Amino acid sequence: MVTTITTANATTAVTAASLALIAILTLLALLIQKEITSGLGSARATNLSRALNIAIVPLIIVFVIIVAFRLLDVLR
Repeated sequence: MVTTITTANATTAVTAASLALIAILTLLALLIQKEITSGLGSARATNLSRALNIAIVPLIIVFVIIVAFRLLDVLR
């Protein structure tokens, strides 16, 4: 039983780390795209730049939560 619980905890930790990495890479890609589109002067680029905020803001919140949990883990 102890082995099962340990394996499940390890699997959960790997899955959480993978999801955190995907979220951070997605945030990075969206921020790059927003920077590129904000430099263009067209109305379509401006609308796309504003629309990217819909995805960027929640990912920034997730990023802050990830950093907070990693800091708490290091400080323990």
